[in-house]
Amino acid sequence: MTGLERLAVSGIVLAGGRSRRFGSDKLAATIGGGTLLDRSIAALASVAIDLVLVVAPGDDRVPGPASRPLRVVADPEAHGGPLVGLLTGLEAVEQPLVIVVGGDMPTLRPDVLRLLVRTLGSQPTIGGVVLRSRGELAPLPAAVRTGAATDVTRRLVGDGERRLRSLFERLPTRILDEGEWRPLDPDGETLRDVDRPADLPDA
Repeated sequence: MTGLERLAVSGIVLAGGRSRRFGSDKLAATIGGGTLLDRSIAALASVAIDLVLVVAPGDDRVPGPASRPLRVVADPEAHGGPLVGLLTGLEAVEQPLVIVVGGDMPTLRPDVLRLLVRTLGSQPTIGGVVLRSRGELAPLPAAVRTGAATDVTRRLVGDGERRLRSLFERLPTRILDEGEWRPLDPDGETLRDVDRPADLPDA
């Protein structure tokens, strides 16, 4: 059993978006024999001991085989935004710490995800850990403490908030500067997300 497993980490993949700019279901786009979504799940499975995939209502997609237990849950409203999706996932996870990624992030680096979780696990006074890139906070990927994040997210959603970034404006959060995480990912591939076909990485 690894140190991360002793920290009891769940994983959430947010996959309830519209894919409007992509022109089709971007999560089904294939890269190197797998789908965009499969790659996000595989990276997360290297860190978390169980996974929750959050999809839009009525989405009956079946992701490829995962190396960890995976449950699919549906948002309560169609395309309600990433904060609603996060709340759905947080209410379904089983572990006290959670790593959250987007289903459209095909080049996540597991070492960076582990750094997020290790940082959260070592600092009990904080509720979340995210990365900073080019001076800006990147809301995904993120590590959050389940109880604190669920409480804050539920209040934000109840107030009509839908921005994922708003969680880290309310939750005590440690932001890792580039000097802390870039040595593990010099090209910043962990932060790549796919909005248009031109964003897809080479296989």
